[in-house]
Amino acid sequence: MTSVIREVLEAVLMAVLVFILIQTSIQNFKVEGYSMRPTLLEGQYLLVNKLVYFQLDLERLSRTIPFWKVEEKEEQFAIHPPTRGEVIVFHFPEDPTRDFVKRVIGVPGDRVRIRDGEVFLNGAKLDEPYITAKGTSNTNVVELAEKEYFVLGDNRRGSNDSRNWGPVPEEYILGKVWLVYWPPSMWQVLD
Repeated sequence: MTSVIREVLEAVLMAVLVFILIQTSIQNFKVEGYSMRPTLLEGQYLLVNKLVYFQLDLERLSRTIPFWKVEEKEEQFAIHPPTRGEVIVFHFPEDPTRDFVKRVIGVPGDRVRIRDGEVFLNGAKLDEPYITAKGTSNTNVVELAEKEYFVLGDNRRGSNDSRNWGPVPEEYILGKVWLVYWPPSMWQVLD
């Protein structure tokens, strides 16, 4: 009888560990609205990779590892920071209880300007093969500070994005869209 109880406890413990691992590294997200057309459509379900942008606190980690010393608070991405062109999910800066999905256009240090619907990044026109209709909006030059990202929806005529409310702070970014898993007929991996 003892071995049966032990096996059940091991199975429950393993299930809890797998559940925690999945909850901390992957999130699902439902697309609402048409701001990412044609890349993403209303009602699609996505898997979001949260691990790719996970931030390691190096100073705290150095207190655990005896031979490694970091004096000042320093954070580093576990894999890499958000890069231009990636589709991300983040907390909406004006209401962090809501999550949005958009494409990263500008990263820290970039200068972004929109003129007659064309996006200029650091003075050069951005090639955007993923959009089908350009908007008609214009913006002043936006210079991104450290830990700020400029995001736009692929449907420029119908997107509430950084043109309206400014850059997204790094700490609001949840993860990179990995794949569309529902409906099954529209299954795709996003690059």
